[in-house]
Amino acid sequence: MTAALRRTPLHDAHVALGARLIDFGGWDMPVQYKSGTIKEHKAVREALGLFDVSHMGEAVLRGPRATEAAQRLTSNDVGGAVPGKAVYTLLCRPDGGIVDDCIFYKRSETEYFVIVNASNTAKDLAWMRDEVGGMVDLDDQSDRTALIAVQGPRAVATVSGLSPAALEELPTFNFTDAEVAGVACMVARTGYTGEDGFELACPADHARRLWDALLEAATPQGGLPIGLGARDTLRLEAKLPLYGNDLDDTTSPLEAGLGWAVKLGKGDFLGRDALVAQKERGLTRQLVGFRIDDRAIARHGYAVVDRGRPAHEQQVGVVTSGGPGISVPGSIGLAYVPPALAAPGTTLTIDCRGKDVAATVVKGKFYQRPH
Repeated sequence: MTAALRRTPLHDAHVALGARLIDFGGWDMPVQYKSGTIKEHKAVREALGLFDVSHMGEAVLRGPRATEAAQRLTSNDVGGAVPGKAVYTLLCRPDGGIVDDCIFYKRSETEYFVIVNASNTAKDLAWMRDEVGGMVDLDDQSDRTALIAVQGPRAVATVSGLSPAALEELPTFNFTDAEVAGVACMVARTGYTGEDGFELACPADHARRLWDALLEAATPQGGLPIGLGARDTLRLEAKLPLYGNDLDDTTSPLEAGLGWAVKLGKGDFLGRDALVAQKERGLTRQLVGFRIDDRAIARHGYAVVDRGRPAHEQQVGVVTSGGPGISVPGSIGLAYVPPALAAPGTTLTIDCRGKDVAATVVKGKFYQRPH
């Protein structure tokens, strides 16, 4: 018997809006609404969009040793942050493989709020308990918490207009507690789209009131509700990795180009020794962005090949994400390739369903917001 799909607190709102719902890692989630993925994508780039990301996992680490525990778990210097700072970090295995990428929100030296990827929630929390369960209290708040992202050039003004707090003054990757539309929220100036905006965590039983107020305020500004389809095209244009595609427990932060989120000098943490050794001996593969100028789209799992090698040795890399550029030309993607093929401007050959397609390695993000 198939297990019933889990629903976020906003499920009924998505049904009422005519969303097309799909099974996303065991959750019944909107992949798109009536407007369709392309219009939703453009709304975020040009105005604003609302995302239900309540399927993500949330937990709190608290106790006198919370900073010690956070530092042990994370690659970035989470403990060195000031209260009110949100820190992107990796959770690593002893061999340097990535357990997950996530954000730690430092409330104080004795309390950290954590948001992890939906597909990894149970795994991550079990791993945290195994590693630091004796040091801190770990409170899984996933079922009690809703998470709404508001992203786009008009997002900050729209959300700020619903709050008595001066949210427009909140710096990037900082957070605060504030009321929005009369709902108590943790408001963070973070996102997963390449645009400015906020992510709002609130009690699950107040989520519908917050969502409805945000949508009412956003609609006259050209705002739309946004499904998972546009969430993926937006994050890919911003070259933001997706766990399960571009990151997993066999990839390291250094290979994934996330060395900026690894602070080897902060002291010991899980995976540090392996990452130091990898850095010293050099990488054998790197995650790169690529662009294809014709209509072909390279999808997850497609091979990067070198036809000059013997047949059984021709695969030299693999595509991890790919899709059409909506705000940028051509089709775009991410792939792991040897360092010799990682320089910007390098031509890659990708086997797209039996057809060799040329792609060019691109430096930096595909999309950079102009505002």
